[in-house]
Amino acid sequence: MPPLNLGNSQPKVPLNADLAWRTTADRATETILFFDFDGTLAPVADDPTQVQPAPKVLAAIEALARVVRRVAIVSARPVEFLREHFDGLPGVDLYGLYGLEHSHSGGPTVTEPAALPWVPTMAELADLARAELPPGTLVEYKRLSVALHWRTAPHLAATVEEWGHAQAERLGLRVQVGRMVLEVKPPVDRDKGMVIDELVQGVGGAWYFGDDVSDIKAFAALRARAAADPDFLGVCVAVANPETGHEVAEAADLTIDSPAALGDFLTAAAHHLR
Repeated sequence: MPPLNLGNSQPKVPLNADLAWRTTADRATETILFFDFDGTLAPVADDPTQVQPAPKVLAAIEALARVVRRVAIVSARPVEFLREHFDGLPGVDLYGLYGLEHSHSGGPTVTEPAALPWVPTMAELADLARAELPPGTLVEYKRLSVALHWRTAPHLAATVEEWGHAQAERLGLRVQVGRMVLEVKPPVDRDKGMVIDELVQGVGGAWYFGDDVSDIKAFAALRARAAADPDFLGVCVAVANPETGHEVAEAADLTIDSPAALGDFLTAAAHHLR
C-alpha cells in the first residue's frame, strides 16, 4: 500500500479514520501506536504536576495494547511521572524526556549515558531559574532538563525565553520550545523523531498522536519510513490546540479536537481492531 502522505503532499489514498483503522486491522500485530502525553492524552493544566489523562484514555490504551505490537508513550515528562499513570499496563513502553529515558513494560528506567553528566548542571540551573526569573514563572525540574512555564503569566513569555536562551548558550545546552514553555536540555542527540525512527524499523505500520512542535519530528520519522517502504502504513494524528495546533495539524494526516475526543476516538479504534 502506498504511504498515506509524503512530506507536504496529499494522501495517496482517500484518508479517513475508518479506512486507516481498517487497514491497520490487517497488520495490527505489526503496528506500533505512539502517543505524546501532555496535550494529547491529557489536557494541559496550569500546574503540570496535576495533569491527568482524559476520560476513556487509559482503558482504550489497555485494550489497544492487547491487539497491536506495542504501545509507546513518548513524552517530555520523566519516566517516573509517566509510571504514575501507565505502570501495570502490559505492552506499554515509556520514553521520557524526549527519549533520554525509557522503560519497557514496567521494567527499570534506563537513562541515556551521555546525559548523566549533566544532572548537576540541570539542578543548578533550576535553582538559578527560581532565584532570577520573575514571580509567575513555573520552574519544573526534571533531573535531565528544566522546563520554564509561563502559562499563568503570558506577559512573561519574552523575559523567560530570553533568559532560557541565554543560559543555554552560556552552559552549552539545547532549547526546546513548546506550548507556553521553554525547556533547557543537555546537548545530547535525542528527540522524539529519533525514538520513532529506531522503533519503526522492521514493523508494518505505526500511528503517532501529538499536539506540539516537538511531535512534528515524530511525524517526519513516519514520513521517512513510508518513503523508504511503500508497504509501510504511517498515520500522523494532531490533537488540536489554540497555541501550536495549526502548525502541527498542517504536518498531520488527521486532526482530533481535544484529548477528551481522542479518548472517544481510541475507544472506537479498539473496536475496529478487536
